[in-house]
Amino acid sequence: MLILASASPRRRDLLVQAGYEFTVLPADIDEEPRTGESPIDYVVRLAQEKAEAVAASPEYAALAHAQPGPPIILGADTTVVAPNGEILGKPADNADAARMLRLLSGATHQVITGVALVAGDLREAAAEVTHVTMLTPADEEIAAYIAAGEPHGKAGAYAIQGRAARWIPRVRGCYFNVVGLPLALVAGMIAGIEDQLRAPGESPAPRSAAPTRA
Repeated sequence: MLILASASPRRRDLLVQAGYEFTVLPADIDEEPRTGESPIDYVVRLAQEKAEAVAASPEYAALAHAQPGPPIILGADTTVVAPNGEILGKPADNADAARMLRLLSGATHQVITGVALVAGDLREAAAEVTHVTMLTPADEEIAAYIAAGEPHGKAGAYAIQGRAARWIPRVRGCYFNVVGLPLALVAGMIAGIEDQLRAPGESPAPRSAAPTRA
């Protein structure tokens, strides 16, 4: 059994697209960066904390009790790193969204997703980095985009799969990472955990070659 420790509809949609069956148990944690924490350390830590929070929950205990092996918990967190190095989470309001979009305009930024798996005593964590180039939208375009409500709840105040796609001429790395979940990385990690959980003597599941990380 796979459990997604996230309420993100985009991550749910991506897992469905990839053919996974799963249960959603969102984790509620403090997402503030720590002083001096690098963007990769930040998202990996949050992904781990989300997975561990679900592992400690009574809902998880009930699901684990109902099946022979430990369910696999998937925690993930995505952040945008502006060209000036600032970690951009979800905008606090419309003014903050406009500020973020102006920081990203006319330059290349990074989108980083931390991924963590917890299954019984097993722990795995990794990160994916994608480089995204954004054009320079006019102030009127930014205002219209914000008025449409799309920046709400999005790291960096934009969704590449939405209206902001018109501003993105170039993506280097995993596109799905920018949407919210690097599917190839996740699939490889899940296959690795499943191999470790498999009973001795069972054949390992076939898997694709691990992709190169940006």
